Amino acid sequence: MGAILYSIIIAVSGELEVAFAGLAAAVIFVLLARLNAMHLLRRLLVVNAFVIMLWLVLPFSFSGETMFRIGSLNMTEQGVLYTLMLTVKCNAIILVNISLLSTCGIFNLVHALNHLGVPGKLIHLLFFIYRYAHVMQLEYARLKDTLKIRGFKPRTSIHTYKTYGSIVGTLLIRGYERSEQIHKAMVCRGFKGNYWLMDHFSLRKSDVLAACMMTVGAVLLLVLQWKMV
Repeated sequence: MGAILYSIIIAVSGELEVAFAGLAAAVIFVLLARLNAMHLLRRLLVVNAFVIMLWLVLPFSFSGETMFRIGSLNMTEQGVLYTLMLTVKCNAIILVNISLLSTCGIFNLVHALNHLGVPGKLIHLLFFIYRYAHVMQLEYARLKDTLKIRGFKPRTSIHTYKTYGSIVGTLLIRGYERSEQIHKAMVCRGFKGNYWLMDHFSLRKSDVLAACMMTVGAVLLLVLQWKMV
């Protein structure tokens, strides 16, 4: 809930100062979570690869005061500020979700969703995606290795397109077959569509303290947004 709350506040903020405040709060969460720095940087690089594309387009798409000219293109101050706000918001939301969700195990996350009243089918879908996504990744890696052994080199050609189409089709078929095997195995174990909980959460002082700190931070962001309007 905290990740959703902060993500919404940062996303709807219309002031650059609020976006930077949200980014500062996200950095604090990351420091408190003690995440692996290299793993975190790899995730941010993936996200900012898309953000870089925005910097190549948006600064030249807004009318306003020209900062400098590149040929027939004008980079405006308004375009740069807007792109900067999107960049800060994107990184802040990603950091908030990484720090608050990646530190939570999948079983605790599913457990919490069940207590929040999320439909059981959605919970099962989330759990199985997490549980078997790497299985499909391994299957894809095996197919790529098979192509390399046979001397396949991707090019801009009909043969390459057909090959990748065959890979996608093979993954879909094998994924369907694997899902049937998993379903039969679960039915044999008595699965009837319910997510049974063997134990429940217990409220601790640290949980109350963390909830209070996050609430105070969210309120401060809202107050800052209200004052900047």
